[in-house]
Amino acid sequence: VQLQASGGGLVQPGGSLRLSCAASGFTFSLYAMKWVRQAPGKGVEFVAHINPAGSIASYATSAKGRFTISRDNAKNTLYLQMNSLKPEDTAVYYCAEYGESVRGQGTQVTVSS
Repeated sequence: VQLQASGGGLVQPGGSLRLSCAASGFTFSLYAMKWVRQAPGKGVEFVAHINPAGSIASYATSAKGRFTISRDNAKNTLYLQMNSLKPEDTAVYYCAEYGESVRGQGTQVTVSS
């Protein structure tokens, strides 16, 4: 069972990034998934969730209107499109099964000029 996140990097304020999370070793299409993040010196924060079919999503207040979670069950891949990025979005972003039975290794997102 593995989740491999990618797509992080350094971006200027106002920029965009698209994170991907490749799932393997389990039936991805049966599970709700989420993105969480952890900023330096802070706890883990929920970012967004999506149901198994990809038809229902929910967002943290900080992400609403700027981030979009999606999934491609045929490709066993979860996505997070992040627009209008702010310095306070700087964190390690993790994809995870919604119940935390598995969490990926994280990808660093740094928003700085």
